[in-house]
Amino acid sequence: MNAVQYKCPYCGGELVFKPEQQKFGCDYCGSFFEESEIAKMYEEVNKMAEENADPNAKTLENENDFPEFDDNNEFTEHTKLYTCDSCGAQIIADDTTAASFCYYCHNPVVLAGRLTGQYKPNFVIPFAIPREKAVEKFKAWCRKRWFLPSAFKSKQQLEKMSGVYVPFWLTSCEADAKFSCIGEKKRHWTSGDYNITEISEFAVKRNGIFPFERVPSDGASKIEDALMDAIEPYNYREMRDFSMQYLSGFMAEKYDVSWEQVIDRARTRINEGCRQKIHETLQGYSGTKAEQLNINYKNVNREYALMPVWFMTYKHNDKIYSFAMNAQTGKLAGTPPLSFGKLFGFCGALLAVLTLIITIIGGMLL
Repeated sequence: MNAVQYKCPYCGGELVFKPEQQKFGCDYCGSFFEESEIAKMYEEVNKMAEENADPNAKTLENENDFPEFDDNNEFTEHTKLYTCDSCGAQIIADDTTAASFCYYCHNPVVLAGRLTGQYKPNFVIPFAIPREKAVEKFKAWCRKRWFLPSAFKSKQQLEKMSGVYVPFWLTSCEADAKFSCIGEKKRHWTSGDYNITEISEFAVKRNGIFPFERVPSDGASKIEDALMDAIEPYNYREMRDFSMQYLSGFMAEKYDVSWEQVIDRARTRINEGCRQKIHETLQGYSGTKAEQLNINYKNVNREYALMPVWFMTYKHNDKIYSFAMNAQTGKLAGTPPLSFGKLFGFCGALLAVLTLIITIIGGMLL
């Protein structure tokens, strides 16, 4: 499989996508290029890369298509070897990585052929937050948490932050919802020494068709679904038709979880959205019970897109902590590690201060 690198036509330096300018830039001569210019310059390169994609690549339609393998050939079957055009180094990537860096000259490399055919995304949202701002936002997030391990905020740890394009399935449909429940209305009053409550029950029915556009579900098994849900939403108005050069300078994954495998997650979110909208029409009732919701999904459509995420992982006490930042909006999510040494030290200092205060007050009262 080919490795594609996008070079500056003026000086030969590598071209990477610059989030702040929303253009492709060269760090050596300072030149910037529009997406249309890069697409024209590399039209033939991209075309040749797609034509040379591995024809034997297996199509994964459902979980039963995932191959069984033993430990002896796992590495062979699930890794690929590429040659860097800049320095000649050989690059090893797993079978889902679509973009990476050369480990030696650090030039960005797009692994051509990985995102072709059914793996070619329909859309991409380019990075809008550069690495420097992502680090600043992460530091600000850390300052609000007193008991983080010192190493967690170190320069060496922050250098591990990586920009990754995460594969997402976007599900659109019309949800024809039929809802029924028993609605309750309560009335309270006092008569003499008695407090009286009257409960009236009503049969409530609601029917409606709710349009849902591009409900997201990540398609990478290595990434926690809850973490991706926590950094939503993305602004789809910034979504662009996929072009391979957007990957230059960042890492990217192709999906290894099919749409058929994530549709239940999308359906759950659609159902909850319908339920919330219907409940907005039940404000005249004090409560409901025996709820039933039946949904018929019409005009179902799916799209495949890459979303920008800044990732960082940290190992503390043999546990891996993952953090993600929406590289379009800056929304950050993750569970911070706890330094028990700092926590106990703080508690000890607080106890010492309280003891001193009590001693002083006690001395003044004697």
